[in-house]
Amino acid sequence: MGGCHSYPSATKADSKSLQPSDISNEKLGINNNNLEARPYLQQQYLCQRITHTDMFALTALPPGVDKAEWLASNMAFFKHINLFSSALSEFCTPSTCPTACGPDNTVYVWTDDHGRKLKCSAPLYFDYAMSYIQELLTDEDVFPTKAGSVFPTGFVFLVQKVFLLFFRTLAHIYWSHYRETLALGLHPHLNTLFTHLTLFCQQHALLEPEDIEPLQDLITALGQQV
Repeated sequence: MGGCHSYPSATKADSKSLQPSDISNEKLGINNNNLEARPYLQQQYLCQRITHTDMFALTALPPGVDKAEWLASNMAFFKHINLFSSALSEFCTPSTCPTACGPDNTVYVWTDDHGRKLKCSAPLYFDYAMSYIQELLTDEDVFPTKAGSVFPTGFVFLVQKVFLLFFRTLAHIYWSHYRETLALGLHPHLNTLFTHLTLFCQQHALLEPEDIEPLQDLITALGQQV
């Protein structure tokens, strides 16, 4: 079973303001992780969402519903995140993104079935991640679909691992491909998806503080918009 690790880079980014006119001045498809600006924190982009649904109500465990069942039913995140990352796939290549990274150039390293840590390009890392998740979702021993079946011991641990990979996928998009997201007009969708994901993780303790710390500034800012 594959795995994932992250290592912070010595390079730190600050919150230098980016003007809308700067978007067209940057070459799309080139990894933006060496830039100091964090355009996703600008209010003009933060406030944009595709729905004003009550996210707290959407993510809370409904009365009388088993928690494992609720976690399993929310694996629809896989479809939405996979679809969103596919829309940006032409910009995320081994040449534009030679390493899988998130904010502050945190590098994500994949661990293969033999325990070997693989530092790979972003598209390869996230291909490993989505393939791993797809395999889990179709495994009847992990996500049973037959009546009377029970979830395995360690189910919550596997769900936490899946949501960590979901989080890292979106973190990479915010850090390395936000300009492309803006150019395509997809930032309201990204904000909505990320807010939904992080609130769900907070409600059900799926991510550790150190996992979300690289994007804590964004989580806090988006939380003020909810």
